[in-house]
Amino acid sequence: MATEENGVSDRSFLVGKKTDLIEAKRTNITVGERDLIIIHHQGTFYAMDQHCYHAGGSLLNGDIEEFDSKLCIVCPKHKYKISLEEGEGLYKASNPREKNPQPRWYSKGIKQRVHKVTEVDGNIFVMLSEVPGWIESDYYQTEKGREELKKAQDSDTADGSKC
Repeated sequence: MATEENGVSDRSFLVGKKTDLIEAKRTNITVGERDLIIIHHQGTFYAMDQHCYHAGGSLLNGDIEEFDSKLCIVCPKHKYKISLEEGEGLYKASNPREKNPQPRWYSKGIKQRVHKVTEVDGNIFVMLSEVPGWIESDYYQTEKGREELKKAQDSDTADGSKC
């Protein structure tokens, strides 16, 4: 989520120096046992689970675009749009039951787990999300989800293709 300049809790994890993360723009890192992506965009830091909730594609190289007034990362694998601030899945559709259907943006709800980012003395910290309940991106943080990602990566390597 957005950068804040206040103290860090004992549950915050140092993820790097602000200057290094600004220069990198995006960094993947394991915090605790979660694979995360740290993004610096337009002066703000964001952190979210690294693998897209839909099919586990890495978000590391996803484009950042604005949809429905929300800054989103676009999964390079299947073009799913995920808001950086809340992890909300967005899609554009029209309602065929309307007399003159016009495409508009709809929310799928929170699909990607996002994490709080803070800055203290030039260091960037991430506090893992405490939002209760299951969020779809949690799957790729489980043993079964990690096995599925490894199998997909192994098959891509074997046939020479990339996602």
